[in-house]
Amino acid sequence: MNSDVNVYRDLFLLNPEITFLNHGSFGATPKPVFDSYQNWQRLLEHQPVEFLGRNLGGLMQTARDRLGDYLHTAGDNLAFVTNATHGLNIVARSLSLGPGDEVLASNHEYGALDKTWRYLAQKSGFKYINIIVPVPDNASDGFVNSIFNHVTNRTRIIFLSHITSPTALIFPIKEVCSRARDAGIVTVIDGAHAPGQIDLNLDELGADFYSGNLHKWLCAPKGSAFLHAAPRVQTLVEPLVVSWGWESEHPGPSQFVDLLEWTGTRDPAAFLAVTDAITFQRDHDWPTVRARCHHMAVETQRRIQELTGIPPLNGDDTSLFAQMAASPLPDGLNPDALKTRLYNQYKIEVPLVKWGERNLIRYSYQAYNSLDDMEKLIAALTEILKG
Repeated sequence: MNSDVNVYRDLFLLNPEITFLNHGSFGATPKPVFDSYQNWQRLLEHQPVEFLGRNLGGLMQTARDRLGDYLHTAGDNLAFVTNATHGLNIVARSLSLGPGDEVLASNHEYGALDKTWRYLAQKSGFKYINIIVPVPDNASDGFVNSIFNHVTNRTRIIFLSHITSPTALIFPIKEVCSRARDAGIVTVIDGAHAPGQIDLNLDELGADFYSGNLHKWLCAPKGSAFLHAAPRVQTLVEPLVVSWGWESEHPGPSQFVDLLEWTGTRDPAAFLAVTDAITFQRDHDWPTVRARCHHMAVETQRRIQELTGIPPLNGDDTSLFAQMAASPLPDGLNPDALKTRLYNQYKIEVPLVKWGERNLIRYSYQAYNSLDDMEKLIAALTEILKG
């Protein structure tokens, strides 16, 4: 396959000596957005009291409103947090659960959030249940039924990823949220990988709580994420850190925002630069970028299946992933050793994980990637697996 010209590569700060196929872990920020981020930091240092004490409220309101437009919800339904794990911890710790209650999740959830729910279950006495979702039968009807077949009169919460971390699959969250709402079950959605990778309309999606990262696929600076709470459940939210927003003498337009936005002195530059990340993607025809990246992910999946003979988790349906996909590798491999070898010997940054009993390699494609990157990965895997 011939090399392709990538006009985006020079817009990112990534080390050109590394084949970077792991945008899904921490993202990467374009130079113009990073410049804006640093400019906000300089403005803060120029007059910290002016910036934090007088101007920050209005600046954050503007950033939330712009993000709300992007996510199709009101800005006052959003609170900036440093990452989706933080946002989802706020929710999990706010909900009153105890003995006899159940929280349902899938076996595709992000490890840190599994740990969050297990920790709280041990502390409060409720049950946290990971339902085995069969693959590749994870299309809409089959997936929704696999979840609701486990619902009982003790089910209080359904917690699911929108796009899963280990398996990179897109789950039909809208259908789950609709059915859960009819049953009086609260939905908590881990959207860590969704903003910027797929279109989002949070009001239409219908989740009670949704937390998403902005430093991943939206390419905003590190430490920028949001927690969304539908108006009907905002009164359930309790802050992890009680600060001036509690019993505020100058309440803002949303108690939800008041409780979470100001937790004490911190650098808000990453939040304020989110608007620049939205503008960057708008100005660089991001739907075309996404389509190109999806094509590379599809082709990579096909080539790995050709190499290993192992069918992909999504079967033949390539609409079940976007710019990030995961492929099974043969049993008997040490994923940590293979990941280290790919990096040290071939200069390829790509994660390998153990998901249940399966070895998976998860590859991400962003604007800066090219078909050459895919060819390097396939050549390295061929040499290792055939060697």
